[in-house]
Amino acid sequence: MMHKPGKTGISRLIAATGYSAKGFRAAWRHEEAFRIEACLALIFLPGAFFITSDLSHQLILVIASGLVIMAELINSAIEAVVDRISHDLHPLSGQAKDIGSATVFVSLVIFVILWSTTLWQFYRQL
Repeated sequence: MMHKPGKTGISRLIAATGYSAKGFRAAWRHEEAFRIEACLALIFLPGAFFITSDLSHQLILVIASGLVIMAELINSAIEAVVDRISHDLHPLSGQAKDIGSATVFVSLVIFVILWSTTLWQFYRQL
């Protein structure tokens, strides 16, 4: 088996953490959708621990929020790679961007379904 050249062990983990931080900074700086979704996550996440006391339910709500962030990061990466290759209109470029966008949409639908049903249950119990 061939190994990648470069850092190994804990130094590789530290470097990878730095690359991730750069990715978050780039998404925050260049992607308005990411900023909006990150701010919404900061608002909704504390609510997960307020509107339900069931740990598994809280985790589901946290995971739903994380899926939106993950999907947006993946979509932003796809868009960056496509734009890096060419700004010319090409059906495959459009297809890649549309599929990335669809990924974000699916994560948002999951988020809305989980949060709306949870909020509905919470207000019914009041």
